[in-house]
Amino acid sequence: MSKNVIHTDKAPAAMGAYSQGILSEGYLFTSGQIGLIPATSELAVGLEAQTEQVFANLEAICVAAGTSLKYAVKMTIFLQDINDFGVVNAAMLKHVPEPFPARSCFAVAALPKGALVEIEAVVELP
Repeated sequence: MSKNVIHTDKAPAAMGAYSQGILSEGYLFTSGQIGLIPATSELAVGLEAQTEQVFANLEAICVAAGTSLKYAVKMTIFLQDINDFGVVNAAMLKHVPEPFPARSCFAVAALPKGALVEIEAVVELP
């Protein structure tokens, strides 16, 4: 099994012992992305802005790997407040076309840097 690291300056740099993404056996596995703006390493302000930035970060990693979110097969969403699900779902509808990937969503006690949302994805290579 091969394992290739994906890195792009168009998504936030890893803040620990992990990669932005790993390509393996025809799939991209992304690390969870929060709403960090790559140029400043600052968190976008507010749920909608953070969610938009999360999808921009995920798409940048996909592009660096030669794929796109349209090929996502699984997404996992972590929310600081489960009541924010509708806002995140609306953003997903703008960034991920049908057929929609399988998806799980969890409310968690806290996210890195006080983020309101974090999303990770498994994306097929076209």
